Amino acid sequence: MKITVTGATGLIGSKLVARLRHRGDEVTTLSRSAGSDPRTWQWDPLAGPAPAGALAGRDAVVHLAGEPIGRRLTDEVKERIRQSRVLGTRHLVEGLREVPEAERPRVLASSSGVAYYGPHGAEEVPETTPAGHTFLAEVSEQWEAEATRAEASGVRVVRMRTGVVLDAHGGTLNSLLATYRIGMGGPIAGGAFFVPWIHIDDIVGLYVKAIDDASWSGAYNGTAPAPVSQREFSKAIGRAVHRPAIVPTPGFALKLALGEMAGMITTGQRAVPLRALEGGYTYAHPDLDAALADTLS
Repeated sequence: MKITVTGATGLIGSKLVARLRHRGDEVTTLSRSAGSDPRTWQWDPLAGPAPAGALAGRDAVVHLAGEPIGRRLTDEVKERIRQSRVLGTRHLVEGLREVPEAERPRVLASSSGVAYYGPHGAEEVPETTPAGHTFLAEVSEQWEAEATRAEASGVRVVRMRTGVVLDAHGGTLNSLLATYRIGMGGPIAGGAFFVPWIHIDDIVGLYVKAIDDASWSGAYNGTAPAPVSQREFSKAIGRAVHRPAIVPTPGFALKLALGEMAGMITTGQRAVPLRALEGGYTYAHPDLDAALADTLS
C-alpha cells in the first residue's frame, strides 16, 4: 500500500511508520521541515492545505500531528493545542479535496483522545458516549468534526480516541519510570480515577487495522480491553520495576504543578474498546502486567 503519515516522528507515528515499512508499504511523511529525505514533504499544518502531491495516489492517510498536551494549560498553550488539532485537520482535509477523485486516498485514520468524553468516574465509557464539556473534550469534538468532513469527498474516516500509551521510551510511562525506580511512585490524588492504557504495539495495530479493514469507520477507543484504576496502575508499575508503589501524590500537589490540566488527569475515563473488539481486532497485550513486562524488557 501507499500511505501518507503526519506526526511521523512522534511516539505513535515513529512506530507506525516502522511497522508499515517493515511489511513493505510505501510510506510518505508530512513534516514542517522536509530535510533531505525524498519520502518527506514539507507542510505547516497551520499555514494552509496539505500538499496534494503528497496525497495523490495514496491508499490511506494517517493523521497524528498535534501539539503536546501534558502540561499547564495557559491561554497560549490552549490556543496552540486547539489550532494544531482543529485547524491542522481542517487543512489536511482541504488538501484531500484538492486531489482528483480517482487519485484520492480511500481512508483517513485520524487521531483523537479519550479526553473527548470528559470525566465519567468508574462508569464504563464505550464509543457511543457523547462528548464532555472540559477544554480537551471540546477540542476533541471539534477535531473529530474536521476529520469527518473528509467523508463528503468519499473518504472513509476512522477517529482513534487514544488512551495512555505504554512505551518505555516516551509518553506517560517514560515520564513516571524514574520516580518508580527509586521507590517514590504511588497513587495520585487517591488513585480512584481510571487509566485507559494501551501498549504501543496495540495502538499501532489498531491504526493498521483501520487502514486495512474497509468495514472500519467512525470512532474507536484506542485503549486496552481492561482499563484499571490509577491505584492499580501504580501498583502494576511497581511490580514491573520491583519497587514499592506506596508514596502518594496529593491532588493539590498535582494542581500546583499543572493547574487546570490536573483536574482532567485525575478524573480519567474508563474507556472500553467495544468497537475494536467487535471489529475483529485481537490485542497482543490485553493484560497490564504482561504489557508492562514487555514494554520494559
